[in-house]
Amino acid sequence: MFRPLALFIGLRYTRAERSNRFISFISLISMLGLTLGVAVLITVLSVMNGFDRELKTRILGMVPQATVVSPEIISDWQDLATRIKEDPEVDAVAPFIQLQGMLTANSQVSGVMVTGIEPDYEKKVSIINQHMVEGSIDTLQGGDFNIVLGQDMVQSLGLQIGDKVTLVLPEASPSPAGVIPRFKRFTLSGVFNISPEVDSLMAFIPMHDAAKLLRLPDGAQGVRMKLDDIFNAPMAAQKAAAIAPDQLYPNDWTQTHGNLFGAIQMEKAMVGLLLFLIILVAAFNIVSSLVMLVTDKKADIAILKTFGASPRLITQVFMVQGLVIGVIGTVAGTILGVIFALTISDILGFINQTFGLHLFDAYFINYLPSQLRFLDVVLITGASFTLSFLATIYPARRAARIQPAQTLRYE
Repeated sequence: MFRPLALFIGLRYTRAERSNRFISFISLISMLGLTLGVAVLITVLSVMNGFDRELKTRILGMVPQATVVSPEIISDWQDLATRIKEDPEVDAVAPFIQLQGMLTANSQVSGVMVTGIEPDYEKKVSIINQHMVEGSIDTLQGGDFNIVLGQDMVQSLGLQIGDKVTLVLPEASPSPAGVIPRFKRFTLSGVFNISPEVDSLMAFIPMHDAAKLLRLPDGAQGVRMKLDDIFNAPMAAQKAAAIAPDQLYPNDWTQTHGNLFGAIQMEKAMVGLLLFLIILVAAFNIVSSLVMLVTDKKADIAILKTFGASPRLITQVFMVQGLVIGVIGTVAGTILGVIFALTISDILGFINQTFGLHLFDAYFINYLPSQLRFLDVVLITGASFTLSFLATIYPARRAARIQPAQTLRYE
């Protein structure tokens, strides 16, 4: 704890005087540097957290978190789904059949990944039902040959609800007229809007119709899982595949989208490290300002020592000076950073819409996400306080070693 006298003298030294306006200016720059560094670091990390959250909820809300697939149709997939659901890590399961093809309509052609689903099961493992803008996945009933497409796909093909679209499979069927590609006309019964990548790539049809289109018996190619913790996906997939190791093969999101999440985490770490250098530079400015202050106040320090001030008291005086700069800069930066983190999505959204800048066209979402985490704020604030404290040690100890006799000889 600091002595009351050390607090009084240290706080008095923080006020500018005519003889040390330059030192006060350096102290102000140090304070502003801390404020800027803390505010920017909190804001940027919140944005990175927002992108990470959107990836998990949007991309992994549609892409299977973990699956088991079979080279042959699984006719008793209900029994398999029940056994997989016994794993406490698994929240829900859903069967699927997957195929690739091309959609054609209005003289437009687009490649697509088609998934045959059971709507009642799919609602439990996917976010598609929460992002339907037209129609419903409940229309995907076997035998109706309905299809649900993403908004980007619908716009590129010029479709509306109720329009016909032709699905062409990359397989050929022999006929009296020769070998022709296999195709089937579907009716657009629903439109979803999740992200540009998903909307332009994925389509959903009834699982019964998918099996019929592939000339397979009724059943499923595999079962997808929704997990309590997505990072347990590899283990959950392995457990599910162990139910029938000769028939089932595991797969999970770390194999299909792991690189994307790894890139986000690495980018967050590197950006955080680079922005942390701003705080480090501000801490060095505190050192320089205190060293100059010690040099300027040599006579005052010598007089205090002749009146009986101990080296510990002198040390505390200059530590108070540095800590005042650190506390004010850190608190101000934390307040600004929290405000920006909570409002940056609305601010940039307003700027983007007002000036038509299309700032987010290159991303998988059409706005800037932000998620403020309490732990990040605590770590950044704690690091700033710690650096501010460490920056005061050398100048304060240097002030405590000043010899009164040698100093006052030249005054």
